[in-house]
Amino acid sequence: MAGQLNPNLLLAVPLAPLAGAAIAGLFGTSFFGNLVGRKTSHTAAILGVLIAFVISVNTLLQVVDGASFNGLIYNWMTVAGLKLEVGFLIDSLTATMMCVVTFVSLMVHIYTIGYMQDDEGYNRFFSYISLFTFSMLMLVMSNNFLQLFFGWEAVGLVSYLLIGFWYTRPTAIVANMKAFLVNRVGDFGFILGIGLLLAYAGSMNYSEVFAQKAALAQLTLPGTNWMLITVACICLFIGAMGKSAQFPLHVWLPDSMEGPTPISALIHAATMVTAGIFMVARMSPLFELSDTALSFVLVIGAITALFMGFMGIIQNDIKRVVAYSTLSQLGYMTVALGASAYSVAVFHLMTHAFFKALLFLAAGSVIIGMHHDQDIRNMGGLRKYMPITWITSLIGSLALIGTPFFSGFYSKDSIIEAVAATHLPGSGFASFAVLAGVFVTAFYSFRMYFLVFHGEERFGQAHGHEAAHDVHAAHAEHDEHASDVHDEEEQHGLAPGEKPHESPFVVWFPLVMLAIPSVLIGFVTIGPMLFGDFFKGVILVGENHHAMHVLAEEFHGAGAMAVHALSSAPFWLALAGVVSSYYCYMVNRKVPAWFHKNFHALYTLLDNKYYMDKFNEVVFAGGARLLGGGLWNVADKSMIDNFIVNGSARVVGSLSRLVRLIQTGYIYHYAFVMILGVLGFLIYFMPFPFAQ
Repeated sequence: MAGQLNPNLLLAVPLAPLAGAAIAGLFGTSFFGNLVGRKTSHTAAILGVLIAFVISVNTLLQVVDGASFNGLIYNWMTVAGLKLEVGFLIDSLTATMMCVVTFVSLMVHIYTIGYMQDDEGYNRFFSYISLFTFSMLMLVMSNNFLQLFFGWEAVGLVSYLLIGFWYTRPTAIVANMKAFLVNRVGDFGFILGIGLLLAYAGSMNYSEVFAQKAALAQLTLPGTNWMLITVACICLFIGAMGKSAQFPLHVWLPDSMEGPTPISALIHAATMVTAGIFMVARMSPLFELSDTALSFVLVIGAITALFMGFMGIIQNDIKRVVAYSTLSQLGYMTVALGASAYSVAVFHLMTHAFFKALLFLAAGSVIIGMHHDQDIRNMGGLRKYMPITWITSLIGSLALIGTPFFSGFYSKDSIIEAVAATHLPGSGFASFAVLAGVFVTAFYSFRMYFLVFHGEERFGQAHGHEAAHDVHAAHAEHDEHASDVHDEEEQHGLAPGEKPHESPFVVWFPLVMLAIPSVLIGFVTIGPMLFGDFFKGVILVGENHHAMHVLAEEFHGAGAMAVHALSSAPFWLALAGVVSSYYCYMVNRKVPAWFHKNFHALYTLLDNKYYMDKFNEVVFAGGARLLGGGLWNVADKSMIDNFIVNGSARVVGSLSRLVRLIQTGYIYHYAFVMILGVLGFLIYFMPFPFAQ
């Protein structure tokens, strides 16, 4: 039934996970003396997210029937007419995000019971992931920039805590600080964009800003001939580049693997990295006013989609392969935004959330079975030992590469078609990048799949080759439990003769639940989400951008789309990627060795992540150290310490030495000085006769 949604019920969506976080984080830790145990902590956290999920699904059903809400929840303050408030905007876009976030978070919460069972920080971890869910819900439900920014920064803060969850490890501390600092770079642009819109629109409410879009489109940035709306949109997108890990602000995301696997799934699938995609889709009325901003978005997304995929080919850490696939898929979403196919970007965000969470949690299941060895070169043949993990991983991989009838196919193929239909500057490169990315994605995804689940069993052996040991030491130790953290000599991996085993029910149950939408959700929802009225009045597309019109003309049903794709270029590129990986890693292992030997420079470039970390270290960190060293030497050391502090001390010392010369201690010296003083006063104050 159409109408107004209940604001009190909506308020329970973010507050229920917050309550669970408070119970687990305050009463379940030493903060209040460990008043509750593990069972109470995880029950409170899971119950909070479950309540949020149930209300979110009910909200989505009401939104489909025409209900909505856009209103004030709490008025914080009003300053000179500017309203600073907490408010909710609930429409089809928000309701979709609410369901995705809460469902994936619920599966991660359940999975965590099994994965973190031996960790001393069990209750603290549940508190963090519930707080993460609360932060993301506040972000997607906001109706104003102030609340958006609160949620934006809150997910950044909690991600810092989660990436550095095992804070006794130097690598975890470096990784969470790196994520925090890189996101501050993006957030600087984000707050500039918000500031520009506030300065010229006079409001932080979405509806009020969007109502003035025609006037904003006519303004230029003072002192320049740049269009104000272009500058504001690019600044907002720079914020999205940080949160959604777009080149060159992508460098933090692979290192976020330092956190436990459940949080890798939550960060990469449903929270944080999708915040930037959601924000640009929400701001579609503004981005549609600037082709320059859209072209910028398109090119950045294309670079990320293709070049981050290349790095997945050489990774040997199972979690990092999946992490680089996240970077590439985020690039696909960004390309769709640049092509004005906002609904397609949100559609891919949704489908990707399910199969990417599935792949991460399946990787965690493999890590458990392998006793925390993450090097895929030490695996092989796990299919017969871990059948549920195997079949769900296969489903996730098929969805990721865009296999017809799987959910990833419908969203990924729509992105490729939308980019081909756009004519913005950079669209030619973007079209090539997303097509080439299909082959690359299929190759590295099934390279991992074949090395992990098929072929010879390489586990339960002494790690003879040093390369594997190096990778194992650098990457594969990230996910041992806290009981392992303090024992640096602990050997990870299966002992000789030991066999892997399927994970417990609480671990594989979320895999099955995520596998279902990974197969079905695209087929069921593509019609209403892309070509129906689901996003009508929520996502706005300008009349001069025709990508969605072209897609609508070519769409004749989900089944027909999948059948037609069997003769399309993306399908054959994906098939070629699978066949190539099978030949290279299952039939003729000499081929990768030949490529490594003859293209060593390219391999080195990829292994060093395009030297982006080195560039940042030399240019930005080195520049900061140089500037800081100069300021310290000139301003702090020379001016403040030497001139002001030490200089004043030296002046006082010199004066003291002079005064000390007349402080002899002899009475007749002091009497003589007193007489001279009196004589001086007489001479100065008494008039002389000749002065008349």
